Amino acid sequence: MKRAGAHVSISGGVQNAPLNAQQIGAKAFAMFTKNQRQWRAKPYTGEQIEQFHANMAAGGFRPQDVLPHDAYLINLGNPDAEARQKSFDAFVDELQRCRQLGLVYLNFHPGSHLRKIDENSCLDLIVESLNRALEQTEGVTAVIENTAGQGSNLGYRFEHLAYLIERVDDKSRIGVCLDTCHTFTAGYDLRDRVAYDQTMQEFDEVVGFSYLKGMHLNDSKVDLGSRVDRHESLGKGKLGIELFEFIMQDERMDEMPLILETVDADLWPQEIAMLYGFVEPGNHH
Repeated sequence: MKRAGAHVSISGGVQNAPLNAQQIGAKAFAMFTKNQRQWRAKPYTGEQIEQFHANMAAGGFRPQDVLPHDAYLINLGNPDAEARQKSFDAFVDELQRCRQLGLVYLNFHPGSHLRKIDENSCLDLIVESLNRALEQTEGVTAVIENTAGQGSNLGYRFEHLAYLIERVDDKSRIGVCLDTCHTFTAGYDLRDRVAYDQTMQEFDEVVGFSYLKGMHLNDSKVDLGSRVDRHESLGKGKLGIELFEFIMQDERMDEMPLILETVDADLWPQEIAMLYGFVEPGNHH
């Protein structure tokens, strides 16, 4: 079964996320575990945690249907040791928050070298941060999101993801989230059946489908290989609508969160309904 949804708001408290997801017809969702623009946040109250569990159950969501996202401030590959420690502490806090909510994933962007060190040195710092963070926590899988390769962000090549996975000690707690917009703008074509099959085959050979835990379904405002991260509503960008049919009909994406981060939240109920319409071949738009 396919589980499509969107990155929903936690306004008013994290317990509202499952309710917000249910309202748009989602069978999966993403959320921040706290205000993503701040380093620190108050701990959850017992009541919030209880309410979160109740709302998850009411919406029919399982722990693996949720793909929480860490704060954008976090950079596990920061060349500056003090800044990296700050990111590390925040990352561990987020892993613990996921655990408190009974969730099993934490989605994160690998990190940036800030043009101060080379790519491999930065990837090594990320590995070191990841291994320490996984050692200090339990039960939650760190899910690396591939990036568009904007600025000094790493993770835009499948080889970067493979490099990290290879060096993470606990392979059972590392995974990948593929963002369609990022994949495309990083230079991997997905616009037609041949391109899609080729890119997915390359992903399988370099990284491995066993590590794929979820996807972000976004069209792209910008062109193939532009290394810019600009999401667009489905079918309104350079990727076009066919790709999303391929994904919804691809058995390899069954039972994993397929999450919209498209630009117009008002369209999410329609976009989710459209995605479900693609599940049966022959249900064309």
